[in-house]
Amino acid sequence: MTGGPVGDLAGMLAGMAPVLDPRGWSFTLVEGDAPADAFAIIREEEGTTAIVPQAGGDFARITLQVHSALEGVGLTAAVSAALAGSGIACNVVAGFHHDHLFVPWERRDEALAILQRLASSV
Repeated sequence: MTGGPVGDLAGMLAGMAPVLDPRGWSFTLVEGDAPADAFAIIREEEGTTAIVPQAGGDFARITLQVHSALEGVGLTAAVSAALAGSGIACNVVAGFHHDHLFVPWERRDEALAILQRLASSV
């Protein structure tokens, strides 16, 4: 999407345009250098986590195409609540431009459909 960041909740929801990545993903603990193909690296006191593509991975990644403002309020809560209503776990990683949702691989299509319905309901 082009244009500046969207900060109002209705605009963020309407513009989500969720896209399912066909690859499987795994959250893995790493020691030393993170893998070059890591999507994200999270350094915590207890260790370093890398989110990496992996055939047969436990998670699917859904990217919300809206350029959501980092100061925008409510997108994560609305998306999480919609998925939680169907018992779908969701791990959110926010980038500068987009939010990325990691959902259980076996429920990826259901999660995508829920997000599409949420976007069209605004």
